[in-house]
Amino acid sequence: MREYLAVLIVSWVATYLTTGPVRIGAIRFGAAPAVRDRDVHTTPIPRLGGVSMYLGMLAGLMAAANLPMMQTWVFQGTPTVHALLIGSGILIIIGVVDDRWGVDAFIKLAGQTLAASIMVEMGIQLTWISIPGVGIISLEPNLAVTVSVLLIVGMINAVNFVDGLDGLASGMVAIAASTFFIYAYRLQTGAYNVSTIVPAAMVTVILIGMCLGFLCHNWSPARIFMGDSGSMLLGMLLAVITILEFGQIDPDQLKVMIGSQTGATYKTVPGFLPLVLPFCAVALPVADTVMAVVRRTRAGRSPFSADAEHMHHRLLQIGHSRRRAVLIMYFWSALISFTVFMVSVSSQSRPVVLGAMGLAFLGLVGLLLPRARRHLDDRAGRKPGGRGRHAAREDDAPDRDLVSSASVVEGPPRDPS
Repeated sequence: MREYLAVLIVSWVATYLTTGPVRIGAIRFGAAPAVRDRDVHTTPIPRLGGVSMYLGMLAGLMAAANLPMMQTWVFQGTPTVHALLIGSGILIIIGVVDDRWGVDAFIKLAGQTLAASIMVEMGIQLTWISIPGVGIISLEPNLAVTVSVLLIVGMINAVNFVDGLDGLASGMVAIAASTFFIYAYRLQTGAYNVSTIVPAAMVTVILIGMCLGFLCHNWSPARIFMGDSGSMLLGMLLAVITILEFGQIDPDQLKVMIGSQTGATYKTVPGFLPLVLPFCAVALPVADTVMAVVRRTRAGRSPFSADAEHMHHRLLQIGHSRRRAVLIMYFWSALISFTVFMVSVSSQSRPVVLGAMGLAFLGLVGLLLPRARRHLDDRAGRKPGGRGRHAAREDDAPDRDLVSSASVVEGPPRDPS
């Protein structure tokens, strides 16, 4: 744990310290576009936050290279680091160009596919998947390459689509990575003793550190946006974590023999969890992405065109503040993740997970309750003899402010507001 904690702190501090200079450079570079009518923010905010996160990733990798356990399991004989450097480098270049001058959506998609394909050819690819009720399914080489590329590109765009409010994408990715690290660390240190999971766990703690370091600057009111350079990088790393779990672990290692009065039995960790956990943590943005594509396609528009109908936009439109909307998304993600994670823990550890689920649920209720109460007051005010909706609003000045701040929320999914 000490090595993981050291890598996390290094990537966190490096991202935090480099974000300020990157912000100044982004302003001078012209990556702070003027405020548009559809934006929520009122002053130009620089982008290119992905550059500081990329520097934080490099710092984390450098720190890991000097730690004995990670030298053995990551930097000797595995393609993980080289593939990460090449894939992330391509995405950062595309993202910087897009944040500064703009890039056609299909060119950007081609760049994402190129980066994913190179990483997959270097060995970061799915070799098997586990389907509940079916079991372990080995993927033949061509199918493995195709599924791996689709997974990386899909996760890149899922994070890109949700990047619409201050701190939303970085916080949700941090939740996803944290959930996965709990699972990975349990496999490594418990009775399973799966040492080959170290590469996935290392990338996970680097990703958490990057998100936390950037979140210090990106929390509302944000001083810098991550831009496409950041959202694509986070999505790629989240997909890589999933693939490393499948690509470098023997499914039989997920079993452990335990004693019983009737003889030896096997306890098995659900093999589908590595694929499900990251998607559960970002289930809301993934669902939002699918709905956005369907919505835009049915309207005869490009699936990559901007609109103001994302989930976080709707939370703003019904009266939640930007901070409250982000926290609601956080708690939803945590609640879904811990619920799914429950199937993998022992009966002794289950109360801890139930407690975390309870806290997430209480936090979610606490955030939603004030708005629900206002809604009930509005309905009561519309009844005969009531004060009326507008009269009820006169005693709620803060809510008026929230509504006015959300009145212009339309914007491209890649541009946080």
